[in-house]
Amino acid sequence: MAQVCRLALLLMLLLPVVGASVPGTVVRLNKAVLSYVSEVGKAPLQRALQVTVPHFLDRSGGGLQPTRVQILDVQVPRLHLNFIDGFGIRLLAAANFTVKVFRAPEPLELILPMVLLADARVAQGSIGTPVVSISSCFQLFSKAIVLDDSDSTPPALLVLVQQHIKAVLHNKLCLSISNLVQGLNVHLGTLIGLKPVGPESQIRYFMINAPNITKNYISLDINAVLFLLGKPVVLPVNATPFVLPEHVGTNGAMATVGLSQDLFDSTLLLLQKAGAFNLDITGQLKSDDNLLNTSVLGQLIPEVARQFPEHMPVVLKVRLGGTPVVTLRTNNATLQLQPSLEVLAAASNSAFHSLFSLNMTVNLSLQLSVSKAKLQGTTSVMGDVQLTVASSNVGSIETDKVQALIDTVFEKPLLDHLNALLGIGVALPNVVNLHYVTPEVFVHEGYVVISSRLFYQR
Repeated sequence: MAQVCRLALLLMLLLPVVGASVPGTVVRLNKAVLSYVSEVGKAPLQRALQVTVPHFLDRSGGGLQPTRVQILDVQVPRLHLNFIDGFGIRLLAAANFTVKVFRAPEPLELILPMVLLADARVAQGSIGTPVVSISSCFQLFSKAIVLDDSDSTPPALLVLVQQHIKAVLHNKLCLSISNLVQGLNVHLGTLIGLKPVGPESQIRYFMINAPNITKNYISLDINAVLFLLGKPVVLPVNATPFVLPEHVGTNGAMATVGLSQDLFDSTLLLLQKAGAFNLDITGQLKSDDNLLNTSVLGQLIPEVARQFPEHMPVVLKVRLGGTPVVTLRTNNATLQLQPSLEVLAAASNSAFHSLFSLNMTVNLSLQLSVSKAKLQGTTSVMGDVQLTVASSNVGSIETDKVQALIDTVFEKPLLDHLNALLGIGVALPNVVNLHYVTPEVFVHEGYVVISSRLFYQR
């Protein structure tokens, strides 16, 4: 409990720091998810209904005789969930209790059918997670079915036994349902857990207002806090909230997740601040086709040949000073990088000397996919890499002469680096052990939609 309180305090301190920014996400859980929850929820519900029944005081023998009563089994053949507009979820379950009464001379076994109806309110918790609470709970019992088909049990006794069991279940079942929901809330609390974005960066999601609940779905407005080296990153202010249009995604999807332009911009800013886009490109010195050396460069720039008459290795230092720009258009996502590239050559004393530097513009096609609970990306270069000379220690440089060489030695290492980085993936809003299954990704003007089934891994 103390740890939970400390976490809540920490979050309350952190959220106002980034509250002005809106890296918005909308998670819409549709009717199809209720059918799935109904199936996977039967087993936990059956366990929750397996309560302890105290001894029954049997008076049939002329005195009070404590008789042991045990619920042998609970089966839930039907569990149905519905959204309640503006409120939460309604649960309707049919359950059969197999009960054994250990009375002499023969034990009595019976099945007691029951219908359970409960309404659960879904609200926003104090630390930005969904919170479910039972607001009403009712039980309707049917007449018990005796299993041994014997007439040895007096009808009056059977009535008393049923009354005893029903009274106990009436007091305990709704409490068991509430306890089950409390366990669910603990699980929903993992929504706010830190999830990796890159080697030194993380993301944490949190709800920003009460959920919007209709008869067809429950929709959660979610923002993200981005962390670099454990510290929250203050993002540019954007006062425009993200609104997910009503009819997007695929019919029958359990979850429809909308990711705004702000989320992409903020995540790329975080990776840029972390230096994740930077890389050094070196050639394989023992390779016969290594082009990163002063001899090859000297054929294009005479001053390089004059300063380095011996064959020396060359290193390309790629640094990204500006924030990458992602553009989302219908069925098309692109990424633009504007890195600087410094070309350095090794001298005879093993020190590296700067030859020249280039400003570059690289346009990339961005393909998005989802694996488990992460959004991943792969890139490919679109058109030619644009070059301009930023500085030179080797005299005049004709960019058209070095263009082909730069394209050859630069593009593949860049793509390998970017695809490895974007392949790590950005965690989508989710709770522990919940995965996205057969997701489809749709790119729209200014936002991305993911339509998916869900799978809970026990």
